[in-house]
Amino acid sequence: MRLAEDAGAGSVLALALVGALVTCSSAVLVLGAALTVRQRAIGAADAAALAAADGASGAIAGEPCELAARVAAANRTALTGCQVDGLVATVQVSVRAGPAGATARSTAGPP
Repeated sequence: MRLAEDAGAGSVLALALVGALVTCSSAVLVLGAALTVRQRAIGAADAAALAAADGASGAIAGEPCELAARVAAANRTALTGCQVDGLVATVQVSVRAGPAGATARSTAGPP
């Protein structure tokens, strides 16, 4: 014997499960986007630091921080800091993509 109050309970449960699935999927997408932006910043910082170190050592022509800025711009990031101490270059870049942003610092020089 079925009670009249149970009618439609399965629909409410299904709706709740779909809502939870959509919420979790959205959270995973946002986290994935933030991690992608972070990795882009790290890669750009590494490349910019290598370019600045090459400029400081004379391996390529140009002023080290200017080279780092060009490499950062080519990676769609902004150079926010650059310090050269002898042949060692330390740079900082930042990137903003939608709601996510990231900053990364990298140092490069001779071994």
